[in-house]
Amino acid sequence: MKQKHRTVSRELAKCPTGIKGLDEITSGGLPLGRPTLVTGGAGCGKTVMGMEFLVRGILDYNEPAAFIAFEEGTKELVENFKSLGFDLENMVAQNKLILDHIEINRAEIIETGEFDLEGLFIRLGGIVDSIGAKRVVLDTLETLFSGFGNEFIVRAELQRLFAWLKQKGLTAIITAERGKEGSLTRHGIEEYVSDCVIVLDNRMQEQISTRRLRVLKYRGSSHGSNEYPFLIDEDGISVLPVTSLGLNYSISTERVPTGIAGLDAMFEGKGYFKGSSVLVSGTAGTGKSSMASSFVNGLCHKGTKCLFVAMEESYDQIIRNMRSIGMDLNKCVEKGSLQFYTARPTVFGLEMHLAMMHKLIIKYKPEVVIVDPISSFLTGGMGQDIKSMLTRLIDFCKSRLITTLFTDLTSAANISLERTQEGISSLIDTWILLRDVELNGERNRLINVLKSRGMSHSNQVREFRITSSGIELSDVYIGQGIVLTGSARVQQEARDRVESLTREQEIKSKQRELEGNRKSTQAQITALEAQLAALSDQEKVLQSQETARREAENLAKERLTSSRISKDVQLVSPNKRKRTGAKK
Repeated sequence: MKQKHRTVSRELAKCPTGIKGLDEITSGGLPLGRPTLVTGGAGCGKTVMGMEFLVRGILDYNEPAAFIAFEEGTKELVENFKSLGFDLENMVAQNKLILDHIEINRAEIIETGEFDLEGLFIRLGGIVDSIGAKRVVLDTLETLFSGFGNEFIVRAELQRLFAWLKQKGLTAIITAERGKEGSLTRHGIEEYVSDCVIVLDNRMQEQISTRRLRVLKYRGSSHGSNEYPFLIDEDGISVLPVTSLGLNYSISTERVPTGIAGLDAMFEGKGYFKGSSVLVSGTAGTGKSSMASSFVNGLCHKGTKCLFVAMEESYDQIIRNMRSIGMDLNKCVEKGSLQFYTARPTVFGLEMHLAMMHKLIIKYKPEVVIVDPISSFLTGGMGQDIKSMLTRLIDFCKSRLITTLFTDLTSAANISLERTQEGISSLIDTWILLRDVELNGERNRLINVLKSRGMSHSNQVREFRITSSGIELSDVYIGQGIVLTGSARVQQEARDRVESLTREQEIKSKQRELEGNRKSTQAQITALEAQLAALSDQEKVLQSQETARREAENLAKERLTSSRISKDVQLVSPNKRKRTGAKK
C-alpha cells in the first residue's frame, strides 16, 4: 500500500502592506504573523512607513491595528499625519486604531538584574485584545532600551519581545535607528531575530537628497534585493519597484498620429506605433518642444490623456509659446486630457524624478508621456545613471502600453548628431533628427527619420517650418548635386518656374507653328485630292464616252452586217426560181 504524501505549500503567508510598490518588491507583503524590522537614520521615513502600514490595513483590508510610540505623543502623531491625509482620530473613534504613547524616563529607571518587559507585554496584550488588532507598530526600540547599559539584558529582552510577537501571531513593524560605524542597529541583534529587515536611507549626493529602500533580509521568501527610490508626499509612501520591469510587455500594431500631417506621411501616413518610444533630438532652436507639443495637441483634442513632463519651462511659458504657433494647450488642460508636471532637474536626484514620474503615471493613467528634455538630467547625474533611469522609465511605460516621446538637446560641438549623450539610442523605437542648415545668410530647419522599428518610413530629408498656424513640412530642393532650403529654395523654385513657363511658351509657339504647317499641308492635300477626284471624274467620263462610242460602232457594224445579209438573200431567191422552172 502506497503511503500518501502531504502537499506542502511553498508560499509563505504574507500580509500586504498596501504601500505602493513595496508589496511588489516583497512579492506580496510582509511575513504574516511575524516581526519586521525597519531600520534607518533620522528623517528616512521609518515612522511614516509604520503608520501607513497600519492605515492601509485598516482602510484596504479592514484589519484593526495598534501603534505604540515611545517618542511622539498621540496628539503629535495625529497632527503630523494629517499632512498625509490620514484621519487617525476618525479611525480611533471607529475603534479600528489604538494610539498609545509609553513614556520612558531614563532618570526614573533603576537597572537591576531582574529587569524584563513583562509589563510591556501585559499592556500591549490588553491593547491588542481590546480591538482584535492584527497589525502592530513599535516605534522605536532605542527609546525603549535607552536607559539600560547592560547589553546582556537588552539582548535577552529583545529576543523575548520578538518571540512574544510571533507567539501572538501579530504582523509587526519594529523601527530602529542605525548603529555607529555603519552597523544596522544599535544593539546588533535586532536584525538577527527579525524575519524581515528593511533598510531605509536618506543620502545626499551632489547636494541632492534621495530616499532609498532596500529589503536586506526576508526569511522564506524571494524579494527584490536592489535599492529602490521612494517618495514621501501627501499620498504617503510610493516605492518604485525596479525589479518588476523587463522585456515581457505586450505590443500593439495600432498607430498614433504625430499631430503633423507631413510627418505622418513620412510614416506611411499613419504615425508612431502605440506603446513605442520616440526620440526627437536636435540642436537648440530646431523645434523639439514644438514638435512634442504638436503631438500632444493633436491627441488631446481627440480625448487622449497625455502627461507632459517639462524640465526647463514653466507651465505658463509653454502655454504662451505654443499659442504663437496656433496651439492652445490650455484648452486641453481645462478639458482634463492634458496634465503638466514641471520641475527643475536639480530639485531631486535622478531616482526621485523617476519615482515621481512613476507615481504620476499610476495616478493620472495617461496614454502618452512627454519628457522635455532628457538632456537636462545631465546636470544631476552621470550618463550611465541617466541611461539606467530612462531605461526603467521606458520599460515601465511600455509595460502599460504608453507611448513615450523624449526630446534631447544635442550639442552642436558633437562630431555626429546621430548619437545621444545619454546613450539611449538603442532603446528608442523611432528616432527623429532635427537640424539647422545655414545658407545665404539664413538658418533653416531640416527633419529626417533616422530609424523607426517595425514600419516603412521615408528616407528623405525635408524642410521643417514653424508657422503661426502650426508646423509644416515641405520638400527640399534637390537637383544638380545641391540641396537648397529657405529663400534659396524659394528662389530656385521661382527660377525653375520661369524656365518651365518659358519652355511651355516655346513649346506652345512651336505647336502653333506646326499646327499651321499641318493645316497648310492638309489644305494642299485637300486641293490635290480634289484635283485627283476631278481627274478621276474626267477619266470616268472619257471611259464612258469611249464605251459609248465602241457600243455605237458595234451597233453600226451589226446593222451593216444585217443589211448586207438581207440583200444577199434577195439576190439569191430569183435565181433559184429560174433554175427550178427550167427543170420542169
